[in-house]
Amino acid sequence: MERLVADLRAEARFADQRRVLVLAGAPDATRAAADTALDAADVPRDETTSVGPEPFLAGCEHLEPVHAGNLLGRTREAIVLDCQDDFRPNALGRCVGAVDGGGLLVLLTPPLDAWPDRRDAFDASLAVPPFEVSDVAGNFRRRLVETIRAHPGIAVVDVDSDTVEKRGLTDPAPRLPVTPPAAPADTAFPAAAYEACLTDDQVDAVAAFESLLGGGTLVVEADRGRGKSSAAGLAAASLALAGRDVLVTAPQYRSAREVFARAAELLTDLDALDGLDHPDAPQELRTAEGRVRYADATSSSILDGDPDAVIVDEAAALPVRVLERFLDAPAVAFTTTVHGYEGAGRGFSVRFRDRLAESGHEVVEHTMTAPIRYAAGDPVESWAFRALLLDARPAVDPLVADATPESATYERLDADALLADEHLLREAFGLLVLAHYRTEPNDLARLLDAPNVTVRALTYGGRVVSVALLAREGDLPADLRADMYEGGRVRGNMIPDVLTTQLRDEEAGVPVGQRVLRIATHPAARSRGLGSRLLDEVEAEFADDVDWLGVGYGATPELVDFWAENGYATVHLSTTRNDASGEYSAVMLRPTSAAGRDLADRHAEWFVDRVAAVLSDPLDDLDPDVARAALATADATPALDLSEFEWRLLAGVPGGAATFDTAPGPFRALAIRHLIGTAVDLDVDADLDPDANGPLDAERLLVRKVLQARPWDDVADELGFVSTAECMRALGRVVEKLVRAYGDSTAREELDRHDA
Repeated sequence: MERLVADLRAEARFADQRRVLVLAGAPDATRAAADTALDAADVPRDETTSVGPEPFLAGCEHLEPVHAGNLLGRTREAIVLDCQDDFRPNALGRCVGAVDGGGLLVLLTPPLDAWPDRRDAFDASLAVPPFEVSDVAGNFRRRLVETIRAHPGIAVVDVDSDTVEKRGLTDPAPRLPVTPPAAPADTAFPAAAYEACLTDDQVDAVAAFESLLGGGTLVVEADRGRGKSSAAGLAAASLALAGRDVLVTAPQYRSAREVFARAAELLTDLDALDGLDHPDAPQELRTAEGRVRYADATSSSILDGDPDAVIVDEAAALPVRVLERFLDAPAVAFTTTVHGYEGAGRGFSVRFRDRLAESGHEVVEHTMTAPIRYAAGDPVESWAFRALLLDARPAVDPLVADATPESATYERLDADALLADEHLLREAFGLLVLAHYRTEPNDLARLLDAPNVTVRALTYGGRVVSVALLAREGDLPADLRADMYEGGRVRGNMIPDVLTTQLRDEEAGVPVGQRVLRIATHPAARSRGLGSRLLDEVEAEFADDVDWLGVGYGATPELVDFWAENGYATVHLSTTRNDASGEYSAVMLRPTSAAGRDLADRHAEWFVDRVAAVLSDPLDDLDPDVARAALATADATPALDLSEFEWRLLAGVPGGAATFDTAPGPFRALAIRHLIGTAVDLDVDADLDPDANGPLDAERLLVRKVLQARPWDDVADELGFVSTAECMRALGRVVEKLVRAYGDSTAREELDRHDA
């Protein structure tokens, strides 16, 4: 084995590429072999990281699999990934991306033939109740083993028998001499910024950042290892030298670490670094007249410091709601990984490009293709892309552009069908990547192996045009339901969990349902009803086997309307924002049996009873259009049991005899009664901005002032009233219409008295 490892390492160095060494066998034997292999490869231990449940290599860094994300933005000569007891596909993706050119990724696995049938800690996480670990399939690992055996650049050693199953050597041609990149002429940035670039591609990227000096908008997309973060760092330093206040943000600081490292390096070389806050992990660099600073992308006050330019690194991993805010900056650059587990550049394009177009910004675009960490043609990159489907994408637009609900075919895509057709798998998973901000390799394993997960799709001409990922939930035993009710958490049963733990319904886990985890339609065939057709087919298939269909998602007005149009009704709004979407989540149900109807009815009633109090406190910043849509889709009629005194208060407001602030309670009850399922004409737009939508903004006024208790001045500014006084009078006219619609004769007489 030692001779093979030495040859593998020598070839990796010669080609400036990476190689993979698989050590298969018993756990202790593979760990001992890893120690021997590192010595044979002449890899320093301080340049090695082991990733696994337990440290076993002396003198090297150790990370648990769930913390493999700490490798982001770093490079290592060797990474040893222990797959014996807890193999997580996410960890594999993160480890591959952190190995430098000339380095080795060492995988410790059970015997490859037996590995797909083994069950470990990750499998246990897929066995959601009421399923057992024995119900989990081994399809992901079976496919992974096939790619290991098929792809070049991967050596396989059976350590139990001390035999080489596959050498993995590729005998690459000699590398061509590398010509240093040339700096462009007449640059606004310092020449040193371009001299620090490693490829012509990176030079072009840094030059593209010069557009920010004039207040532009830039989008830089690249595969991992192309040096986009380094280019952003060189540009950030150059902007600071020009006196700019540069804000750098990302999903986490670790994503932006390389930006600061390269910026600090350039400023130091130019003797222009006047100060920094933390030498090892700086979050602020200062020059004589400018600075580069970091802030959390999710902070609501991120732009309060009025930065001159914003650089958003790994933008595809951030929600559109967060990205939109940066369009208010004088200049902004979005950089993102095209194929990566943090988020997909293609998804960024689909979700955010429409918003960019609507913004009116002139956008400069740049794509980086030349690798920096390793040479072009690296076989490990192509293996990782295939094994983890990092480059999965939908069918090309022309193949599905003519698809309609009538011409599409409903397909039940079980794991066998997906594994038998690589194109089908790539297209289905590629659409799911578009549907979600952080689709990861773990999700591919879940799709192929989890016993509660199924995939359904519409195809057109054999191409996937719409896809839904479903999870079976509920049917939980009494002891588990009791544990949930007492505060215990249950995996993979999101809707029963929320309804039981947060809403105190111990019986919510009895009915069985199918939750739509994700649904996506091809961008070239959207807005034609294909998603609705797919949901109809899902209901037709499962209606006799489950009690409810449900969904939980980051709520936007458009999404709430979509689900409502398909028969789903709101039963809950979360009181914290969803980590993935950045939005507050809505839970909606569509019952399919008497038991499901009972569940939906009682939670709809509880929702309308409690929602006014929730909107005035934890949800006082909820988008008013989301609130309107969610209330309109609640399948219950709230009681409006007001006293004679409360009706007199309401009736006195339109004429100015009473004020809203005296007793907001009855106003909230009246607003809820109107917004849930009843249409009353509220055309009171005379005092609004000429472009405003009167009836719509009247309902926004009810949400913002009456339900969310926002200050009068803020409501007036947001809704375009000419003054706060006019905003108050508009609310009075809204109240008058509602009292006439819902009040009794006494209430109407009181209104008439003030009109007289």
